[in-house]
This record gives sequence, C-alpha cells and structure tokens, in this order.
Amino acid sequence: MRPTAKFSISFGLVTIPVAAYNATDTSASVSFVRIHTADGGRVRNQPVCSLEGVEIPQDEIGRGYKPGDGDTVVPLSDEDLDALPLPTAKTLTILAFVAGGDIDPLQMGKGYYLGIDSPAAAKPYVLLREAMERHRRVGLGKIALHGRETLAMIRPMEGALVMQVLLWPHQIRSMDGVLPERQAAVARNEVSAAEALMDSFGELSEDDLHDHYRESLEEIVAAKLAHREPEFPAGEEQPAGEVMDLMSALQDSVRAAKRSRGEDEEAGSPSGRTAKKSTAKKSTAKKSTATKTAATKTAAKKQPAAKKTAGRGGRRAG
Repeated sequence: MRPTAKFSISFGLVTIPVAAYNATDTSASVSFVRIHTADGGRVRNQPVCSLEGVEIPQDEIGRGYKPGDGDTVVPLSDEDLDALPLPTAKTLTILAFVAGGDIDPLQMGKGYYLGIDSPAAAKPYVLLREAMERHRRVGLGKIALHGRETLAMIRPMEGALVMQVLLWPHQIRSMDGVLPERQAAVARNEVSAAEALMDSFGELSEDDLHDHYRESLEEIVAAKLAHREPEFPAGEEQPAGEVMDLMSALQDSVRAAKRSRGEDEEAGSPSGRTAKKSTAKKSTAKKSTATKTAATKTAAKKQPAAKKTAGRGGRRAG
C-alpha cells in the first residue's frame, strides 16, 4: 500500500514520524453509473465554467472560498493554504487521552493505519501503543489532512496504531423532530421478552458478513448479458406488516430464531420439560396397561384347562 499522507504524532515532547494508509476500500462496494435511458449512453459530469459556458481542463481548476451567502468567491492557491499558521499541518498533536466509549460513534469517519516512517520512530511508536493499551485510553488530537483541519482519534489495534478521523461537534445535527412526541409505555415482561430475543440471536457468522446484495446484482447483470432469467437461491420470506401484538411477535421471533439454528425451542422451556414428563408418564401407563392385558390373557388361557381337570377329577370321585 502507498501512504496517503505523512506527518508526525506529537506526544508531549516525543515526536513519532508516521505514514498514514487507507484502512478501508470502498471500491469493492456496489456503484452505478448514470445513463441515458433512451439509448444507454453514459451521462457524465463535465466541468463547465459558469461565466464562459465552456468545458474547463483539469489543470485549470483551482480552489475558491465563499465567505458568505452571496455570489462572491475568493480564489485560494496551494501557496495560500501552505502559508496557514497551522501547527497541525504536519503534526498530529495529541490533546487528551479519554476512554474509547466517550467518543460518539456519529463522529467517526474514515480510518487510517499508521506505520512508522523511519527506523527511529519504532521505539516511541511501540511505547505509545503499549501505554494506551495498558491505560485503556485513546488519544484525541487535531491534524490537517487534504487541505482542512480535523479532529482525530488514535487507538491501538492488533499491534498497530489506527487513526480515525472525527467530525467536529458542530457537524452533528440535533435530534429535534426525530424523537416521538409521546413516549410509549413498555411493560416489564415485554422488555424481558425483548432481552430473550436478543439472547437468541447468537454470534455473527461468516455468511452474515457477506455482501449478498453485490452477488445478486452481479447475477442480474450476468443474466442480462446472457439473455436469460436470473437465478437466485430460494430464501425464507420475511413477514411484513404492522405488529399488533408486540408480546406475541417477540415470542414468535424467539421460536423462529431457535428453529433457524436447528434447536428445539421446547426442550429448554418449562412447558417443554412438562410435556416430556407427561409423555413419559403416558408411555409408562401404556406399558403397565399392556402388561396387565397380557397377564389377563395368560390367566384366561389357563382357566379352561383347570376346569377340565376338575371335571375329570369329579367323575373319578363319583
């Protein structure tokens, strides 16, 4: 991998030269191109000057900043940006160490792997990593990346340091109008049922972390190129509609989750155990009845023989 940026981490008076590498790859995700539906031609975004109405080559495109709501745009060159008095232009200055749970996940943006940029950086790199692991803290600081300053979080991960770009607090929108006007009342047994449903989910499997949408889309494309119908594996259709009985829906969901894992949902439940005991009792009762029936039949077979013997004895006595 090629580094996307090089800078230094400032940890008090300790300086650690690092190189940042992209930790994620969005090219593997599904993406579409715009086409003209009449003939299938590509629809492209052409850079056109709003004053001249002509297409502009890439080497003539620069940066501009709008200071207000008007139409005024102030041109800014690379030299102007390089002259900014930003200590974060080449250095990620750690400002504080906090618990990882204190960071709002809404603020988390792109991630970067941080590697050492010189042999001398190896020891302070390992020192910072192990100190954060033992202290169970992450570092918060500021860094200028790609022409703008941003918050950043540094954390240890599998023997390396990882940097996560963070949004500024003012970039997180408020939740006005999102929360319901009236809070719904939830019974305690419904919460317990929801917890039981959570426990029934189990752990993630490799198939859960698979991009089935991408595979299905590629099958549709292949079918169109081959002039055939797409072939998809048969899957269980998920029920849809408004839930009227929340408790029943939760209980049915638990049973469905256990069935999907091949578990007998009645085996571990009290009702299941009672059913097994009842079945065992019935089985025992059947065996007892069968034994009694067999004994009765044996006695019935023996009884006529006894009568004949008694008759013969009677005649002999007479």
